[in-house]
Amino acid sequence: MRWLRLAGLVGFMAASAASAGTVDAVTQRGSLRIGYIADEAPFSSSKPNEKPMGYAIDLCEKVANEVEHAVPNVKREYVEMTLANGFDAVKSGQIDLLCGAITVNLQRREIVDFSQPIFLTGASALLRKDSPDYLQNLFLDRPGARAVSQPVATSVIGVRADTTTGAILGEARSMEESKTRIADFDTHEDGLRALEEHRIDAYFADQVLLMSLIKRARNPSALEVGDRLFTHEPYAIALKRDDADFRLLVDRALTDFYLSDDFLPLLKTYFGNEAPMLHTQILMEHVP
Repeated sequence: MRWLRLAGLVGFMAASAASAGTVDAVTQRGSLRIGYIADEAPFSSSKPNEKPMGYAIDLCEKVANEVEHAVPNVKREYVEMTLANGFDAVKSGQIDLLCGAITVNLQRREIVDFSQPIFLTGASALLRKDSPDYLQNLFLDRPGARAVSQPVATSVIGVRADTTTGAILGEARSMEESKTRIADFDTHEDGLRALEEHRIDAYFADQVLLMSLIKRARNPSALEVGDRLFTHEPYAIALKRDDADFRLLVDRALTDFYLSDDFLPLLKTYFGNEAPMLHTQILMEHVP
């Protein structure tokens, strides 16, 4: 009988620990662990020995401020992650938030939950101005009058590994009899270098990331960003599943900031002239 009571007590304690919310874990730890993807400027990026920066990082800071109301003097720990391990890190409790250009989709929602949207974009391509004519016609919303620089059969489109855009590109290729090859890259910078060195003919990613990437090219005037969008990519902050209280805290922090006078200036800091349009889009998607 004693053994049964002990077993029941152990089971109750285990269940209580499993159901403990994120704020409880942060309280016990004394820190909020903010995971980020380092190669996703202007959303999240970092330099050695410096705090990460970017639009998504700033929004996660607003969430951290809200957490601090519940956990005074909470520390903020930044943990560099990748798209390959970031979602599992959220699921296991290794990090409390995952910040960056994080697209929401159903497959990822099997692992983590998401905040309300923080940004809306879509996938397109970064091209050289001498990229094959059929790619110009595909990604640019204007007539392609350039000669084909190499046979379509040997064209290569680059994409970052473990991304939703990469999965979509692979699925589209499998649906048609295409000899165009897909090349995976570990970082967007690697894809940019390959495009500049003529090892690939286009680099496929979310348009807003490409607009930032082209600024880091050796010769930006030799490249152009596609103006046709092929996907709908809502970005959000990833957080642990089955914690409605923490998600409410996150969404409340975001909504309060979206409705403040400081939100539009932040958008202008990272997105320049596109800020007013983005401001309207995000307000239309936010939790009222």
